Amino acid sequence: MKNLTRIATPLIAVAIMSSVPFMALAQNSLTGNVTSNSSAPGTPQAQQGYHDGVEAAKLDTLAKRKIDAKASHLYQHPPVKGKDATDAYRSAFESGYQAALQHGSAS
Repeated sequence: MKNLTRIATPLIAVAIMSSVPFMALAQNSLTGNVTSNSSAPGTPQAQQGYHDGVEAAKLDTLAKRKIDAKASHLYQHPPVKGKDATDAYRSAFESGYQAALQHGSAS
């Protein structure tokens, strides 16, 4: 009985640990991935803004900060140059922020 326990316990532990990545993949495919660029507009600035908006919503929720895209540092000081690029970044940032809140991935 002792030998059986010595062999069975590690095998069970390995079986449990190896199933975790598969469960995580299944959860991601069911909930949808908000950070994918499929919803983001085409320009690189807009894609960066969308992604940054999603991340900002997550961080604001976790840090229990005010939930407002326009209050974010990256919204107020976008990391892009030029008026058109700044406008595209801010618009996409707000879209990403709102999408993260609506899909519940910010919580």
